[in-house]
Amino acid sequence: MRVAVCDDNRRELLRVLGWLASYQEQRQFDLYCQGFENATELLAAMDGVEYDLLLLDVMMPGLDGIQAAREIRQRNESVQIVFLTSSPEFAVESYSVQAANYLLKPATQERLFPVLDKILNNLRRPENALTVQCRGSVFRLPYDKLESVEVMAKMLYFHMADGSIREIHGKLSDYEAVLLAQPGFYKVHRSYLVNLRWVSEVRLGELTTLSGRRIPIARSVYPQVRTAYTEYLFEIGLQKSGDYNI
Repeated sequence: MRVAVCDDNRRELLRVLGWLASYQEQRQFDLYCQGFENATELLAAMDGVEYDLLLLDVMMPGLDGIQAAREIRQRNESVQIVFLTSSPEFAVESYSVQAANYLLKPATQERLFPVLDKILNNLRRPENALTVQCRGSVFRLPYDKLESVEVMAKMLYFHMADGSIREIHGKLSDYEAVLLAQPGFYKVHRSYLVNLRWVSEVRLGELTTLSGRRIPIARSVYPQVRTAYTEYLFEIGLQKSGDYNI
């Protein structure tokens, strides 16, 4: 696994690199690690090296971690990103760049190693994705990157978190059962299924996604949608316990 660590504090940078060396020794797993003291150097290095994981400090002079992550996502959708920071205020923004985790400083081996274990396991297993078949082609859409599905005039539109859209002829019912079986997916309107992971706000009549799309909520299901979203946020908060609070 190729790992890059970026922190403008050299002491913190060397500390994390030391933890990675310990992780490699304990887990008997090969890691190729590099350290960078600013995001500009990291971005330049990514032109020649394909990393599996980035450990980014958020609060850095010049190009900060969130800004760097946005630029990284424009060229690489699959690299895992974990933020290390002394402030919880950027936690919500971390979702917009599909961060795998957000650890508050001072980080420790005891908190970092389980995060590395989870990422390693995810890299080892095939990506969990929806298989979509249409005339002449078959493609897969990762569930965790699927923002919503919309049906309009016998066309299905699969809206991805990165802003891309795949469209096919079909009915929402063709994929409704399999999507609703996935954690976080909810039917909010007869024409829309959404992934709560990518929802930033729920209010009477509509919801807003992290990408800024506004999706209608049927009045008859609004109370259930609000409850489902609240429960989803609570569940995520429990999973992130010790990292930050939502």
